[in-house]
Amino acid sequence: MHLLSALTGGLATNRIIVSKKRMCSALCHGLKSPARRLAILKVKNISTSIVHNETILVKNNDEFVNKVINNDKAVIVNFHAEWCEPCKILTPKLKELIEPHNNLDLAIVDVEENADLVHTFEVKAVPAVIAIRNGLVVDKFIGLVDTDMINNLIDRMAGKKKGDA
Repeated sequence: MHLLSALTGGLATNRIIVSKKRMCSALCHGLKSPARRLAILKVKNISTSIVHNETILVKNNDEFVNKVINNDKAVIVNFHAEWCEPCKILTPKLKELIEPHNNLDLAIVDVEENADLVHTFEVKAVPAVIAIRNGLVVDKFIGLVDTDMINNLIDRMAGKKKGDA
């Protein structure tokens, strides 16, 4: 059954729909049931790309324990500060490089707001990145490093070996 037919109860159209607004109008046109219209409106919020990993903005110790230490996935933790120029380069680079890896999450810790975590992990400079798997620190680096070094860390955490695609 055509997806459009399934959603509209058989009111499919061959018309090409180019915008969400026009798509909703086309899908909802002729539907008398408010419940069916609402269902169609909710469908427009479904993303076509699936995000497998999460960026965690750590606000406190409890959240760090719950979302990083107790995470089933490996987590790359980025200690940064808003005033840190190298951090402004590294943070988006980490997001970009981690995004394709569905078995990794990224946690971002603002050192100004999380002094206890800074002390616990002995962060002496920013940016500082630690890699955590099964609640244990397994790797780290400090400073703005090159993309190859970041990719090597990510690949090790994702379980890739050299030569894997």
